[in-house]
Amino acid sequence: MTITFPIRSLSPQESRVVLTLTERGRREVAREDIIKLLSVSPESADHVIRSLRRKGWLQQASWGKYLLIPPDQGPEALGEGNLLALASRIAEPHPYYLGYGTAAAHYGLTTQHRNTIWIVTPARLRDRRLNDSDVRIVNPVPRKFFGFGPVDVLGYTVKMSDIEKTAIDCIDRPDLCGGIGEAATILAAASRRCDWSKVASYLQRIASNPLTQRCGWIADYVGAEIPDDARAQILQLASKSRKAFLGPKKAPTGAIGYDEKWHLTVNVTPAEMHGSAGLGRKQSIRKDT
Repeated sequence: MTITFPIRSLSPQESRVVLTLTERGRREVAREDIIKLLSVSPESADHVIRSLRRKGWLQQASWGKYLLIPPDQGPEALGEGNLLALASRIAEPHPYYLGYGTAAAHYGLTTQHRNTIWIVTPARLRDRRLNDSDVRIVNPVPRKFFGFGPVDVLGYTVKMSDIEKTAIDCIDRPDLCGGIGEAATILAAASRRCDWSKVASYLQRIASNPLTQRCGWIADYVGAEIPDDARAQILQLASKSRKAFLGPKKAPTGAIGYDEKWHLTVNVTPAEMHGSAGLGRKQSIRKDT
């Protein structure tokens, strides 16, 4: 089977749009900008826009707004990174962040293939279909809407949860990252890169004792190396609750069971944890003598 990419040759007007945006360092453009730049009628500008979209130079972000696919990136820029930029424009100008499995994949905390982009926003927006991906909207409670900032994705700035909040969010909603076993794998990968004092402060801010207990137990399960002060703070937060569950209320056969330290009933089996036990420990390099 022959794979073809959009033709990226340009007419004089199309070239003017692309080169002007590139020289100005702009990655986004509105229909009105193109009308003004070319000094043409709206109908003529629409013709140029349609042609640039067909050739793979522009991709629609929302009605009347487009993202430029830079000349130095070529057709491959139509991949995942550009989809994140496009998806983020669905939420703007509302506050939002890309989170859960989407953020975990961006940071390299998971190897699972993602065909769903998770947008977290207080705005009541509808889910969308974007190329071959589904864009899903998550409306959080106000106390959980924090821990995010700008990141660069192929030259486009998007808002994304930081590594610490990504790991916590995935444990809070494992269904949005591939399940509890994948959430544990994500925390194991994040544990070697995250600021544990920030994790503790985030858990305190969210003020969910069961979530703190689950995070603490999973951190122990994967062997995360937590500084003593942060660990003491997380344990103190967890001690405020005496009854919490990880998994369903009814224990399956072979469930791990009750953990006294975290006051947590773990109703999942080792198989459901996807081999995440000990993944957070630093790997030592063995030298042959």
